[in-house]
Amino acid sequence: MDQQHKVIPLLLLLFQVLLVASQTDSQDYSGLNSLTESWSNKPQNWVGPDPCGSGWDGIRCSNSKITQLRLPGLNLAGQLSSAIQSLSELDTLDLSYNTGLTGTIPQEIGNLKKLKSLSLVGCGFSGPIPDSIGSLKQLTFLALNSNRFSGTIPRSLGNLSNIDWLDLAENQLEGTIPVSDDQGRPGLDLLLKAQHFHMGSNKLTGTIPEELFNSSMHLKHLLFDHNQLEGGIPVSLSTVSTLEVVRFDKNALTGGVPANLSKLGNLSEIYLSHNNLNGFLPDFTGMNSLTYVDLSDNDLNASNIPSWVTTLPGLTTVILGQNLLGGTLNLSGYSNSLQLINLEDNEITELDPQNNLPNFELRLANNPLCRESGASEKSYCKVPVPNPSFYSTPPNNCSPSSCGSDQVSSPNCNCAFPYSGLLISRALSFSNFSNVSYYRELEQSLMDTFRNQSIPVDSVSLSNPFRNTTSDNFELTLDVFPSQTDRFNTTGVLTIAFLLSNQIYKPPEFFSPYFFKGASYEYYGGEPKGSKSSSHVGVIVGAVVAVVVFVVLAFFAGRYALRQKTRARRSSELNPFANWEQNTNSGTAPQLKGARWFSFDDLRKYSTNFSETNTIGSGGYGKVYQGTLPSGELVAIKRAAKESMQGAVEFKTEIELLSRVHHKNLVGLVGFCFEKGEQMLVYEHIPNGTLMDSLSGKSGIWMDWIRRLKVALGAARGLAYLHELADPPIIHRDIKSSNILLDHHLNAKVADFGLSKLLVDSERGHVTTQVKGTMGYLDPEYYMTQQLTEKSDVYSYGVLMLELATARRPIEQGKYIVREVLRVMDTSKDLYNLHSILDPTIMKATRPKGLEKFVMLAMRCVKEYAAERPTMAEVVKEIESIIELVGLNPNSESATTSETYEEANAGNAQHPYREEDFSYSGIFPSTRVEPQ
Repeated sequence: MDQQHKVIPLLLLLFQVLLVASQTDSQDYSGLNSLTESWSNKPQNWVGPDPCGSGWDGIRCSNSKITQLRLPGLNLAGQLSSAIQSLSELDTLDLSYNTGLTGTIPQEIGNLKKLKSLSLVGCGFSGPIPDSIGSLKQLTFLALNSNRFSGTIPRSLGNLSNIDWLDLAENQLEGTIPVSDDQGRPGLDLLLKAQHFHMGSNKLTGTIPEELFNSSMHLKHLLFDHNQLEGGIPVSLSTVSTLEVVRFDKNALTGGVPANLSKLGNLSEIYLSHNNLNGFLPDFTGMNSLTYVDLSDNDLNASNIPSWVTTLPGLTTVILGQNLLGGTLNLSGYSNSLQLINLEDNEITELDPQNNLPNFELRLANNPLCRESGASEKSYCKVPVPNPSFYSTPPNNCSPSSCGSDQVSSPNCNCAFPYSGLLISRALSFSNFSNVSYYRELEQSLMDTFRNQSIPVDSVSLSNPFRNTTSDNFELTLDVFPSQTDRFNTTGVLTIAFLLSNQIYKPPEFFSPYFFKGASYEYYGGEPKGSKSSSHVGVIVGAVVAVVVFVVLAFFAGRYALRQKTRARRSSELNPFANWEQNTNSGTAPQLKGARWFSFDDLRKYSTNFSETNTIGSGGYGKVYQGTLPSGELVAIKRAAKESMQGAVEFKTEIELLSRVHHKNLVGLVGFCFEKGEQMLVYEHIPNGTLMDSLSGKSGIWMDWIRRLKVALGAARGLAYLHELADPPIIHRDIKSSNILLDHHLNAKVADFGLSKLLVDSERGHVTTQVKGTMGYLDPEYYMTQQLTEKSDVYSYGVLMLELATARRPIEQGKYIVREVLRVMDTSKDLYNLHSILDPTIMKATRPKGLEKFVMLAMRCVKEYAAERPTMAEVVKEIESIIELVGLNPNSESATTSETYEEANAGNAQHPYREEDFSYSGIFPSTRVEPQ
């Protein structure tokens, strides 16, 4: 008791010292602590009780009150609680690009009456948008896009009389567009100061109200694309004279295009495609600001193509395909600014003049004039093959550096860890994505902004441009490189992310409006130490806090140890793996290297109760969920279905195998769960999906020839590691395109070791085992003999190579890819006569160098007898030589559910790819769907 009486006064004294030394209002500190106590991955310098005095990253203060919470791109995880209302002086709240922040937005956010900017772009928030946001009368910037918000657009947003930027796009909002009514209820028509309505990619229904628009509005960007809106285009739209970009594409609009839209003298881009509009093609004569017009896929008609299509002085792109336009297209006196006119699938009968082709791209395929004799040879009558652009910022008069793992060579040839993300344009005023000048202008504008904001940026790089077929937006990968160091500190990342999330960066007109999706950054270094004025206070506070923490921890240490001991004993009783000894050879315990044991409750929490919204894969084995660990790390949680579970011994063996392999081209195992009748494996999260999805176009990632070579090399290196560097060697047994994943830089990672086998007896060279694998990739010799060898993986890999070259599934409509290649292949002809079977997308601009050698190597891999196939090490060397032939360094960084079959009747084995039967069902009586 005497000791307790001495400690209590000491604690009181220490807390008094803390209060005197602190520069932060105690209520604000308490509120911030309550708000963030459950958050993971907070900034490293959040130490002590004085955010304002200690210069905490992302915190800005005025008169001891926290006024700004700017934490974009920190990989934070947790929820936004009602404690946010405690920060009563907050004027800026930015939590963008933290996908681990989930749950609903609390109604209490409406108590932040001084809030001017609220940005939650690209998080994981869901549920309805709180009505209380409508009470934030000083709000000028509201960006809630790229979340999972549902419900309707709150009417109360009509009370935000000072709002300039309103972005609710890329959510799951439904219902009608709210406008004010005679009952005094507010609506979006009252937002007279707003310049941006971004509502695309939701599920909005009903008509576009005439009352939504009026002449007092200052709208510039009006985006309601990719919804389910019906009815006509309001005539009142023409009263908003400030409009520059209008998007109503991908809806179900009907009726005609209002003639009075020609009054919109500032309109630059208009998108009305993929609707059910009819009537006459509108007359846009005199709209000299127009640069981009897309009215395709409607039922618009015209007896002749109006002159404005070719003569408007600023027009670059006119897309009018799939309508009912007829008559003559007059090309005399066309504008020099034109880059593309697309009039495919109409009723045009004549081109005037016929023999004087324009210097812009003209598309007239599937018109009557192209069905005339000899017209099919005209360039404008041919259906163009999609030609996605490829661009990557070139080096600035230097040789790219050979960088270490995860580092990237900057345009100034310095190895560093860049801050990355997607820069996305929601409107396209240019059609030629291959024009390098656009990218250079964009790069320069970014660098100018960073310099003007005094951000230590060495250079920026743009790459991987493509048109997202889901959203119709134009996307670019942006890498920002640090100056005079190899990585950004927290302050650097926060500053760059905030500049992009809050639209402080203003791009060139052709790229506006835009938004940014930041990736997580894991390479923080060189954390700032704060100013001299705060360092002394920081030392005092830190010392006092250390004493307090020590006393408190000492008090709880005994209780904690006792609790842990009890928990460990219970865990041992419930979980047969709890007594595994790591890194030993004794008993039956596996040799685990880095794999963690997760409880069922942990994984349920990390995956938001295994919610459907977190599902990223499924099959007969069960489902795969995206999860977020307390550290902020994204993981993939593979949860076995009850009918697909292995025995405890087999599951233990698989975990042991996975924990032993560590290679940059293999998907890493983070941990496992074997509890409450569940079997779950936790893998590192790979963001760009499967190779199969990319080859099929499902993922939206364009795979050119160079990328395919690098993916082939990465997968080969991963397999070579399993065969030759793992001890004992490992045979994967299920190599296929759905088991090759692509990371952020499109590097290949071999995944799913559920069918893998250890080659314990390397002298014998094979494992006699039940036949398992995926039809189309399965080694015929293994199938016939049940003797599994490393060359069985080589065969599957050879099929994968042919899939890379053709973008065809191994078995399509009863045709087996290996036999189809053999059928048409002729080595005496150009490209071995493979033109009819190769994927057209790799045949675009230039001849794919090394393709013949690539195909020949693939055919060696799929030799019927294993002895005739190369080893994976030999395959790696040959692909490296092909990449060198292309002129690249093979060591530089690159930027449909299959069924798995088990042979139930080994005595009746037949060749799995016999000529007369390629159907799945007749070959393997029992099937088991494996994950992709």
